[in-house]
Amino acid sequence: MVRIAKIVVDSLQLENYKTALKENVEASVSKEAGVITLYAVYDKEKPTHVTVLEIYADAEAYKAHLQTDHFKKYKTTVAKMVSSLELTDVIPIAFASKK
Repeated sequence: MVRIAKIVVDSLQLENYKTALKENVEASVSKEAGVITLYAVYDKEKPTHVTVLEIYADAEAYKAHLQTDHFKKYKTTVAKMVSSLELTDVIPIAFASKK
């Protein structure tokens, strides 16, 4: 399962948001076997525009991810920091990376 999250963050909360997101990404990848990849980036020209590429083993892994303590903490922490969230499920064409 592959998803792209497009997030717009309150500019006054950007540093706090980035800290919370980084903590969640690191916990998710290290603690959850079904979380394959989480890449979080922000737009160079619009730093409040964050994009996260999420790759899960399958839909069940994604559902399990939503129930973890670290994800729930992230969602609670950033609830008032996020002004917009758009989730798009996508179909991969090709993935490649060097190890």
